[in-house]
Amino acid sequence: MVMKESALSAGGAMTVREAGKRGGDRVKAKYGQEFYEAIGRKGGEATKEKYGAAFYEEIGQKGGQKLKRKV
Repeated sequence: MVMKESALSAGGAMTVREAGKRGGDRVKAKYGQEFYEAIGRKGGEATKEKYGAAFYEEIGQKGGQKLKRKV
């Protein structure tokens, strides 16, 4: 374990990653997968308004080029 990831609690040690996973699982159990889909869609729309549709095209091409070099 990386020391900077550790987050100590009264009950014992838990990494930041473990805490995030547990928190995410609880939110999913409470609100459902649709909640994550909705906030993802809202974030995507906000990004599109701020940077334009060409932004997604550019980052998609970068990702494709990186994948092509990897294979």
